Amino acid sequence: MPDRDTDFFAGKKDLFKGLVIEKQETEWTEYPVLHFDMSLAKHLDKEKLNEYLVWQLREYNGKYGLTKNNDAEVNVQLADLIKRAYEQTGWQVVVLIDEYDALLLDVLHEEENLPVLRNVMHNFYSPLKGCDPYLRFVFLTGVTKFAQLSMSGTLNNISNVSMLKPYAAICGITQGEMLEQMHEYIERLAVAQEMTEEETLRKLKEKYDGYHFTWSSPDICNPFSLLNALERRRIDNYWFGSGTPTYLIEMLRKFKVSPSAIGMKKALSTSFDAPTERMTTIVPLLYQSGYITIKNYDKLTQLYTLDIPNGEIRVGLM
Repeated sequence: MPDRDTDFFAGKKDLFKGLVIEKQETEWTEYPVLHFDMSLAKHLDKEKLNEYLVWQLREYNGKYGLTKNNDAEVNVQLADLIKRAYEQTGWQVVVLIDEYDALLLDVLHEEENLPVLRNVMHNFYSPLKGCDPYLRFVFLTGVTKFAQLSMSGTLNNISNVSMLKPYAAICGITQGEMLEQMHEYIERLAVAQEMTEEETLRKLKEKYDGYHFTWSSPDICNPFSLLNALERRRIDNYWFGSGTPTYLIEMLRKFKVSPSAIGMKKALSTSFDAPTERMTTIVPLLYQSGYITIKNYDKLTQLYTLDIPNGEIRVGLM
């Protein structure tokens, strides 16, 4: 998603031809965009993590003439970079951070490393609050909420949209989108599988659909698995085949939960805000990782009912 956001804020109108946003957007302003990918920062110690952050900043420092700044602390580099980009372009800056919590999730079970690496990231993210007047938009993606990693004090001016209804379909594909945008590919899959289109749609829903990021919300289909199935013309376990994250395996061990025991659960709405290292149950992490999803919500008790979303996950947990 950040890559597409990068294109939008860079004013690349041609890439959105035929989409709703092409009609909604009228200005197509080319904002300065800083995109940081944290997915490659896994399994790093403090020194290597700082080197990685400097490497991420170096390209933008060169672009905006801050090459002498490469030896400064990463928070100073980011703050200077945001201000310089604003001054040079005359436009507020867009900051996109992909998988902001990737490296921290990998050390959730490590009592010594987690606070050390979290402090490094605290330091890096801190300018996003102080530089607010120079920022047009800041968007972070990740598994956990910012508050759950005890980092909300660093950046308490952001809004979490993960469980808000207007954004319920932002991270997947609805059946309406499948029928409207992917009908040709579904036809091809049906022919390859020797099924009718109706049977193919039903199989796709059973295998990859069923995610809900709030209640109530439309059924959301796993885009990774669906697109693989349509491309390869075969319904298979694609997402689970990509491997179970190390952090989840370690947390399952910590809470003594067998994969086969993952299923129908109840959780209070406040459970989703509990700091990850002080969780008393693995349910919020299972939900945020996509292994269980919202199936119902009781307004009176504020209890969510969560369960396995679809056949792909159910088979993978056996």
